[in-house]
Amino acid sequence: MPITFRKSFRILPGVRLNINRRSWSITLGANSGPHHTISSTGRRTTSMDLPGPLGWRRTTNRRRRES
Repeated sequence: MPITFRKSFRILPGVRLNINRRSWSITLGANSGPHHTISSTGRRTTSMDLPGPLGWRRTTNRRRRES
């Protein structure tokens, strides 16, 4: 089993700083409703928990490819 590291800090109500081994991200949003996550790698995710086992997520990667 690999060793992993992940830590989440609550900065303000509705704002979290998430740190893992390779990057960091900031999540905006309360416990219910939509969440917006912006990562240091350029990934942006919008997600929402729906009742039951349902959920919705949209992810875009803002990093441009170098040729």
